[in-house]
Amino acid sequence: MSMDLNGVYVMWLREVKRFIRSKSRIIGSLGQPLLFLIALGYGLGPVFRKAGQGNYLAFIAPGIIGMSIIFTSIFNGMQVIWDRQFGFLKETMVAPVSRLSILFGRTLGGATVATTQGTLVLVLTIVAGFRPVSLVGVALGLLIMLLMALLFSALGMVIASLLRDMQGFQLIMNFLVMPLFFLSGALFPLDHVPEGLLLVARFDPLSYGVDALRVLLLGHGVFGLAPDVAALSGTIIVFLALGSYFFTRMEV
Repeated sequence: MSMDLNGVYVMWLREVKRFIRSKSRIIGSLGQPLLFLIALGYGLGPVFRKAGQGNYLAFIAPGIIGMSIIFTSIFNGMQVIWDRQFGFLKETMVAPVSRLSILFGRTLGGATVATTQGTLVLVLTIVAGFRPVSLVGVALGLLIMLLMALLFSALGMVIASLLRDMQGFQLIMNFLVMPLFFLSGALFPLDHVPEGLLLVARFDPLSYGVDALRVLLLGHGVFGLAPDVAALSGTIIVFLALGSYFFTRMEV
């Protein structure tokens, strides 16, 4: 099945416009990251500092950015199920655009929205007191955010292609997204955990995104920037391939 670039652009633009029109979604999606920053950054900061680990607010800032990106990206898949239930997806499917174009367009649209959300959260962390080590690191960090957003937006599309109801999607998200977030090292340093937990974190794709952000924004990480980028890129390819397979065979 061929992919039409014009169709990809149309679907991408549709997702971006939907996000821009939803002002409540923009504001609401910033509430949870702000709560984590204030409650954990300032609440556990003194304990983290007394343990000799430095500034906890700076440490969790990349993790909070990753949290915002994964939740926003996965939500893109929930919208596919919503459209499927109310018949909007069927209208899209009968358009003179290949399913592959629809998949890639919606994935790119969801990734663009998630990257924008991540950028807004980065601004929030700076306002809260976080100081990146360099502007170059911030610019490269935006590219890492885009890779993370593409990865989890593609994962959301895979899951949405396999499910038909919102309840099932929400159940899977509770058993998938929260473990991905908490086991990624977003809230605790991975270089001071048991080997078993570190092994689990190595199979968590969010771990590599958070670690790459720490390398670029803080100047240090656990895995290294090159392995982080390689892991993110490889996982994106896998999820896009799976999404292409399931989405093109999905019944609407």
